[in-house]
Amino acid sequence: MLRMIEGYLSSKDVAERLGVKVATVHEYRARGTLPPPDEIVGRSPLWKKATIDAWEESRPGQDWRKGG
Repeated sequence: MLRMIEGYLSSKDVAERLGVKVATVHEYRARGTLPPPDEIVGRSPLWKKATIDAWEESRPGQDWRKGG
């Protein structure tokens, strides 16, 4: 159902995008490493694609993933 909300990513979507486990996304959120969700539906946090894209670009030490 959460995938039906166009333009938003669930914790599972974010995990897939980052190449980590969903538990890691929850840990990032608990530590405040991940930006706060743009929406919360029920108990499920959702992020706009643009929010995660911007966060991913600003993360230090991520150039190795891009081969640079």
